[in-house]
Amino acid sequence: MELLGDLIDFVLHIDVHLDAIVQAAGAWTYGVLFLIVFCETGLVVTPILPGDSLLFAAGAIAARPAAGLSVHLIALLLVMAAILGDAANYAVGRYFGTKVAARFINPVYLERTQRFYEKHGGKTVVIARFVPIVRTFAPFVAGMGAMEYRRFFLFNVTGALAWVLLFTYAGYFFGNIPAVEERFSLVVLGIIGVSLVPILVEFVRARMKRPHTGGPEAVQAAMEAAEEVKEAEREA
Repeated sequence: MELLGDLIDFVLHIDVHLDAIVQAAGAWTYGVLFLIVFCETGLVVTPILPGDSLLFAAGAIAARPAAGLSVHLIALLLVMAAILGDAANYAVGRYFGTKVAARFINPVYLERTQRFYEKHGGKTVVIARFVPIVRTFAPFVAGMGAMEYRRFFLFNVTGALAWVLLFTYAGYFFGNIPAVEERFSLVVLGIIGVSLVPILVEFVRARMKRPHTGGPEAVQAAMEAAEEVKEAEREA
């Protein structure tokens, strides 16, 4: 619980914590940001790391002359981190998906991501960039479904560019406006709230269709759905 509390505090006051990181790490801040984005997109066990809010805050911090950071270098490195993270996640899903899913992953997360695939197809890899939790599991499910890698790579790069550039430069241009800076925590909550809307919509729809999801049945359903994705890719 203490760890969860620290994480919530980090997200809500992410600008303050990033300022502290810049003061302590200097140029190594680039590496810290790269690592967080890579883990958030590339490791299925860390879906709760900050994503959208981190990008926005990183852009806002870079706009402050005292930080000594280049927003363009941040954007470049974080695009690379997002692409490499999804690629690593895809590889884990493709070669170890069944074992990892059964042992380490909440089946509800898998099922939720699969519903996005059913609704949006391969574009889920792009759309999921803007949806917390689904963002982490979309490349994993794509790997489980054996989506053709060249097709996945195109969606991966497109999504990474759109996601990183949008939030990073939004933070750079708007993050230091006095009204935004004074209410940064509320802005972060707003970003999180908007990004969670698709999940809430899918959750409500799922609850209306059936009274219970989760447990081993959900894992099995995700596995079967992944096989359907695989068959669809073969036919395409």
